[in-house]
Amino acid sequence: MKAPIRRSVIFASAAVLLATAVGTTTSAGSVAPAAPTRAEDGVLKLGYVLPETGQLAHLGPPMIQSTKFAIKTINDAGGVLGKPIPAVVTSDEAGQEAVAAQSADRVMAAGVDAIIGAAASGMSLAFIDRVTGAGVVQCSGSNTAPTFTDYEDGGFYFRTAPSDALQGPILAKVIQEDNKDRVAMVARADDYGRGLLDSTRKALEDGGTNVAVAETYDPRATNFDQVVQKIKNANPDAVVVIAFEEGTQILQGLVEAGLGPKQVGLYGTDGLRSEELGSLVAPGKPATIAGMKGTAPASTSNPQFVKALKAFAPDLKVLQFAPQKFDCVTTVALAAEKAKSDDPEKFVKEMVGVTKDGEKCNTFAACKKLLADGKDIDYDGVSGPLDFTEAGEPGEATIEVYGYDAKGQLQTVRTEVSKGQE
Repeated sequence: MKAPIRRSVIFASAAVLLATAVGTTTSAGSVAPAAPTRAEDGVLKLGYVLPETGQLAHLGPPMIQSTKFAIKTINDAGGVLGKPIPAVVTSDEAGQEAVAAQSADRVMAAGVDAIIGAAASGMSLAFIDRVTGAGVVQCSGSNTAPTFTDYEDGGFYFRTAPSDALQGPILAKVIQEDNKDRVAMVARADDYGRGLLDSTRKALEDGGTNVAVAETYDPRATNFDQVVQKIKNANPDAVVVIAFEEGTQILQGLVEAGLGPKQVGLYGTDGLRSEELGSLVAPGKPATIAGMKGTAPASTSNPQFVKALKAFAPDLKVLQFAPQKFDCVTTVALAAEKAKSDDPEKFVKEMVGVTKDGEKCNTFAACKKLLADGKDIDYDGVSGPLDFTEAGEPGEATIEVYGYDAKGQLQTVRTEVSKGQE
């Protein structure tokens, strides 16, 4: 389904699901019971499915705390429809499709109007059909797989994280700026990995760079020697690793094979962006990854938000995707405020509109006041201008270029804006 049509779909399928007691077969392959009918009681209820455990557990705290911080910020400004948002209904995606799907069922059973999450694209794909099919809004601040742009979700799925179609060209630019001519690429064999591999490879080849190897691997594997050997056999002068936690094993193998950042250009993406990466790759010798670079949706380009979030959650060490999660919650709240309803089938129609073509505002309180005055609003989020396309995703993205200094410490090199097309 093309994106312009996607947002104009009549939500009849959701009504059918809510009116029947028959379950629905989901993308996870199981049968989920129909969601309970949600009363339009004037209270916006939110839940999340985020990584409390699993491969992305290190990204869980910033996402979870940012979600809670957004709710506090909204409630401090008078709440939505004059009532506070209740405590968020929590659940763990756990890095397992079946668990993520069961978690989504539990959250929906609590009668929520919107779900924040999942973190991983693959986890969202495990339950998107059951959530959006039940007429519940889903918003992820970290799903980057291009798959979602044209996904047939009835118009109920949104993301504040940019598609990898926007990140890939920036990563390719970084590699080409380093004058690398022969690149080897390896990526997780999932929607995230394949999508980012394809967009980066295309940008590299369009710029005249030779991509000697472009391989995917099973992220559940316990040994990556064959992956490393394929890279070594290609004799590259640059290596791109698109991975989550398992990527540390691949990086260890590359270093042992003489393909560390001192010998070749070594590049990662958002799944590997971590202050602890050096210590994970080489315990006691974090400088081993000095010189490695990568890209990720920007997380620290708004110092005012960073300061406020750290005051709310002082123990946070990682901020990756925190701004995008905050913007998911705020956008949902503003859409409900604009629709004057907590019914997702009503406020979903305002999700795109509150992010573009209106009077600029950058806080819930300021936007809420404009709405009360009868104004159209354009919410510019803490992650940057959202300007949702008809596909329900950012039309442009602020991408961070990161690197590791001589001591193996994470540094932000710069940020760049990458623009897509409507």
